[in-house]
Amino acid sequence: MSDEYAMRYAHPESVEGLLQRGRGLGAIRALQDPREAAVFVYDGIRRDWRWDETDDRSLYLARLVQDLELSPTPVVDQLAGDKECCLRACGVLELLALAGSDEAWDALRAYIRDGEHWVPVLESVSAAWPAEWWEDLGDVARARIGGEAELPWCSEPWTGFGIEVRSRPSVPHPSPAGLRTEELLTLLADNCTEDAVKFHALRVLNSREPAEELIPLVPSLGTADGRRPLPPLRRAVERLGAAAVPAAQGWAEDERPWLAQLGAEVLADHPGPEALPGLVEELARQWAARTWCGPDRTARRLARFGPDAADAVPYLRRFWLGTPHSYERTAYLEALAAIDRDGLNYVYTESLWDCEERARLLAITSAPAGPEALGRIAVLRDDPMETPEVRTAARARLPAPSGLRLS
Repeated sequence: MSDEYAMRYAHPESVEGLLQRGRGLGAIRALQDPREAAVFVYDGIRRDWRWDETDDRSLYLARLVQDLELSPTPVVDQLAGDKECCLRACGVLELLALAGSDEAWDALRAYIRDGEHWVPVLESVSAAWPAEWWEDLGDVARARIGGEAELPWCSEPWTGFGIEVRSRPSVPHPSPAGLRTEELLTLLADNCTEDAVKFHALRVLNSREPAEELIPLVPSLGTADGRRPLPPLRRAVERLGAAAVPAAQGWAEDERPWLAQLGAEVLADHPGPEALPGLVEELARQWAARTWCGPDRTARRLARFGPDAADAVPYLRRFWLGTPHSYERTAYLEALAAIDRDGLNYVYTESLWDCEERARLLAITSAPAGPEALGRIAVLRDDPMETPEVRTAARARLPAPSGLRLS
């Protein structure tokens, strides 16, 4: 996003600015005056206010359309725009259909029959909807695919329709998903194992308990050209926590830039007491420069100091209130909770309406047991648009009434 575009964000305390940032308070205030908020909700679908592609908005906006009882028609009309505009509308409409909107359901199916960007729309709805909602469109897909300049990359839903897809040349490898952790580590230690296999092995490891046996293998897990680490390695090392610090002292002095940088990051993520003033100053500089990408890492480092990092609290609060980079908002809340929990009950409750799944998950477990929070958790528990992870967490916090079975 360019600086020119970023400067167009409205004030973070206004309804428009709150909605642009995906704040929970924006949804709450929009419900208080649906007529005023409607134009900002539609604008949030028409224009992409996400700071980058990691930020979430589709569910937030779809829920606003439903809760404010807005017409889906302007969103349907947006399907006729360029590809990005069309797909933003698609993301909202497919959720509204899950919530029971016949207009949204009909519009997307009609677009697949006649619309310009029907290929990515069909791929999107096939991933989001039950199969019986789209599998009858096979005849449409087979009739239209011949008019496309290129075959699609994705295998579904195309192979189910008997449509050929493009494929990248590759050598088949057994999936590492079924291997034991010891076997995955053996794969990673073998210099003959291809990068693609190591990549998948690291991804599988990242879904399991951290294995300290990975630490001595880290220097060998760069890409074949030696220029960077395999993409899942940073996350794997991060999950090892302080156990990686002794080895990281050696990595930080390595002649390979990627390993030296990784070692420096590990050491910075586990600072000693002498680093605290500098981290507070760093966060202050980031706020003064309105640096929206990266202060979440500074916040996580400060959180390790607990109450000793009290001088960082004003900046953490400002970032949580004002950042347009909604993905980082949860890190600021987690740091505040580690340093000073004063006043966070309201913040947790507001976060039940946040656009980010991570924020809603944290709020479900941490919000006080007041009527507003429990009522909202019940909504999240029962919402067909909500993610499975959030519904599961909501059921754990607030089980369904006796006799009510949830999917």
